[in-house]
Amino acid sequence: MSREYIKPNPWSIIEEGWNPDLVKSSESLFSIGNGAMGQRANFEETYSGETFQGSYVAGVYYPDKTRVGWWKNGYPEYFAKVLNAPNFIGIDVFIDGEALDLAKFEKSDVKDYRRELNMKEGWYERSFKIELSDAKTIQVTARRFLSLNIDELAVINYQVTALKGDMRISFQPYLDAGITNEDSNWDDKFWEVEELQTTDHQAFIRSRTNKTNFYVCTFMQSELYKNGEHVQYADPFDKNETVIRHKVATQLAEGDTATLLKYAGYTSSLNYEHFEIFDAAKNVLHKAIEKGYDQLLEEQKDVWAQIWLMADITIEGDMKAQQGIRFNIFQLNQTYSGKDARLNIGPKGFTGEKYGGSTYWDTEAYCIPFYMATKDQKVARNLLKYRYEQLDKAIENAEKLGFSNGAALFPMVTMNGEESHNEWEITFEEIHRNGAMVYAIHNYVRYTGDYSYVPEMGLEVMIAIARFWHQRATFSQRANKFMILGVTGPNEYENNVNNNWYTNYLAKWCIEQTVNHLNKVKDGHNDDYNRIIGLTKITDGEVASWLEVAQNMYEPFDEDLGIYLQQDGFLDKEIVPVSELKASQRPINQKWSWDRILRSCYIKQADVLQGFYFFEDHFSKEDLEKHFNFYEPLTVHESSLSPCVHSIQAAHLGRMDQAYEFYLRTSRLDLDDYNHEVEEGCHITSMAGTWMSIVEGFGGLKIVDDMPSFNTRLPEQWESFSFKINFRDQILKVHVAKDGTTVTLDGDSSQDILVNGEKQTLEPVAVNS
Repeated sequence: MSREYIKPNPWSIIEEGWNPDLVKSSESLFSIGNGAMGQRANFEETYSGETFQGSYVAGVYYPDKTRVGWWKNGYPEYFAKVLNAPNFIGIDVFIDGEALDLAKFEKSDVKDYRRELNMKEGWYERSFKIELSDAKTIQVTARRFLSLNIDELAVINYQVTALKGDMRISFQPYLDAGITNEDSNWDDKFWEVEELQTTDHQAFIRSRTNKTNFYVCTFMQSELYKNGEHVQYADPFDKNETVIRHKVATQLAEGDTATLLKYAGYTSSLNYEHFEIFDAAKNVLHKAIEKGYDQLLEEQKDVWAQIWLMADITIEGDMKAQQGIRFNIFQLNQTYSGKDARLNIGPKGFTGEKYGGSTYWDTEAYCIPFYMATKDQKVARNLLKYRYEQLDKAIENAEKLGFSNGAALFPMVTMNGEESHNEWEITFEEIHRNGAMVYAIHNYVRYTGDYSYVPEMGLEVMIAIARFWHQRATFSQRANKFMILGVTGPNEYENNVNNNWYTNYLAKWCIEQTVNHLNKVKDGHNDDYNRIIGLTKITDGEVASWLEVAQNMYEPFDEDLGIYLQQDGFLDKEIVPVSELKASQRPINQKWSWDRILRSCYIKQADVLQGFYFFEDHFSKEDLEKHFNFYEPLTVHESSLSPCVHSIQAAHLGRMDQAYEFYLRTSRLDLDDYNHEVEEGCHITSMAGTWMSIVEGFGGLKIVDDMPSFNTRLPEQWESFSFKINFRDQILKVHVAKDGTTVTLDGDSSQDILVNGEKQTLEPVAVNS
C-alpha cells in the first residue's frame, strides 16, 4: 500500500503541511546532489525531533570490518560504508535569545509549512510561519542548492521575516565534524578531526578517514543582508574539538527581512594533495563570493536547462506519471554526472547510507542505457572503464574463493573493486553479476557502434569472466551436461539453488560472446590481440574447453508447461499465485520468516524474465508470453528493480493496463513510499529502470540491423509522450500520440530507423525543444 503526501506537479516535488512523522521520509525525497557530493534534506536550524542526518562526498568511504557469527573462507574483510561526512548546512537561529526548533512547538503552531524541490532549476526550498508568542510571528524561507558548475560548492539562502513585532535575530552558522554513521558494525570512529582553522570570515575543518586516509576539508563563509542590503560577514564565535561556529546578529522591525547567505562545501584528497585542500577550499569560496548568490543561482538554472533539453520525457494527460519520471531523471543526474571515471552510481545515491558501496550490478544492467542515451557516449564508456580498471581486484576476489588462471568475479558491492558485501548467500552465490558486465559491453557496442572499447579494454574483462564460468561449471555424468550449482539468482528469495536458469544461460552466452570477440579482435585489431594474448596467455585449447562448457550447458526446462524453470526443483514447491495472499501477509519480507520465504514459490524480482529482458531477440513473442503468464503471478515485486522489467515486457505483449500499472509503481516507488522504507533513502539505480519502462517499453526502442527501432504503444491514460535519445552523436526525438508516432532528427547526416516495423530515412532538422 502506498503512502501519498507529495502534491502532483509537473516540475516540482511539493510537501504541504507540517507533520513531524514525515520528516525522515522527506529528508530522502528532497535530497540534493551534484555528482560530487550530496545531502539529505535536513533542517539548517536546530531540530530536536527524529531526523536522519546525512551528507556525503562521492568516492569517500570507510571499510567497516565485517561482523558475522561464523567466519567463512573467502568472506569479505569489510563492508564499504558510504560515509556520513561533516555537516556544513547548520545555521542555528535565535529570536530574542530563544533557539528556533520546530520540535518544541505544537503542530498547530506551525503554519503554511511547505517544501519544494524544483527539478527544473535544481534547488530545494523549505518555508513556514510560526507564532513565537502573542506579540511575535516570523516567516522562514530557506533555499539551497549544490552547484553543478562548481561541484565543491553549496549555497544556502536562509531568510527570516518579522511578520509581527520587533525582534533581535541572531544566526550562528557552523561546521560540525563530530558526526557518525547510523549503520556502523562495531561503533568504530570513522573520522579523525585533524585541524580547525578560522581565517577572517572563513572557517575550515580538515578531517581524515581512518584506514582509507581520505582527507576532506569542510568549509564555510557567511554574510548577512537586511532588506536586501549587505550588513556584515559572520565573525568567529566559538570553537571546540569538532565544531567551528560563527555569529552575526541584527535588529528587525516588523516587516524587515534578515537573510543569511552561507557558502560551504567540501574539497578532498580525491582531487588534491592532502596539504592543498585548505587552499582549494579558499579558492572555491573566492569564486563563490565573486559571483554572488544571484549569479550562482542563474548558472544553476542554465546547467539544469541543458540537462533537461536532452534528458526530459514529457507526458501529456497524466500529472502523476509526469512528476514520477522527472523525479527519477532528476535524481539520476544528481547522483552521477559522468565527469569522473572513478565514480559510479550507488543504489541510494546521496540520499542515505543503506546498502553501502558505490557500485552494484544495477549499473551495468539498468543504468548504462539511461546514461548512454541521454548523455555523450563517453559517459557510458567511463562506466565500463570503471570496471576494467578494477579487473585486477575482480581476479583477486575470485582467487579468494579458490579460482585460478586469471578468472575474475566482479563484486556484488564495491568501492574500489574489492568485494565488500556481508551476506554470504549473495557474496558467494549471486554470481550472475559477472554476466551483467559482459552484457553491458555488448549493449554499449550495439548502441554506440564504438567497437574500440572491446580491443582496448573489454576483451580482457570478457576473458577473465569466461575463465570464471568455465571453472565454476560442474560436469554431471548423470545428465552428461555442465551445471552451475549452489547459486542465488536475481530472485533473492531462493538461496543456494542448483541450476538457476538465468545464471546458466548468462554463463553460456558470456563464453560464446568472448570467443566471438576474440576472433573479431584477431581479424581486425592485430596489435591489441597480440597484447591481450601476451597478457592472458590464452591458448586454443583453453578456448575449446570453454566452448565445451557453453555448448553442453544444462538448462532446466519443463516439457509439460513448455517453460524454462527458475531452477531445479522449482515445481516441487506449492504453486500459489500472489493474488491469493492475504493483504495482511504483505510484504512477505516484513511479515514472514526467512525460512518460510525460501520454501515458498514467491519471487522477489524478475529472474527468468530478467533473462528474457536481456535476450529478447533469442526468444519468440509466444515464448515471452508463456513465461510471463507463469512467473509474473508468482512475483511479489519486493525489489525496486522488478516492476520496470515487467512493465517493459507487458508493453511488448500489448498488455497496456499491466504495463502502465508497473510503470506507475516504479516511477513513484519512493514518492508514494510503496515499501514504507523511503526514510532510509531513495532507490536511485532502479530509477533508470523507470526511464527504460518508457523508452524501451512504451517507446519500444531496440537496435535492429544496426539501426534504432521503435515499436510504440501509448497508455490509454496518456494523450501523448515524447523523449529524446542520443544515437551515435545524433539526436532522435520521438513523439507518440493517439494519431501516430513521429521521429525527428537533429544531426549532421541522414539516419535510417524503423517505426512500428516500417523503415524510414530521416534527414536532419533543428530540434531545440
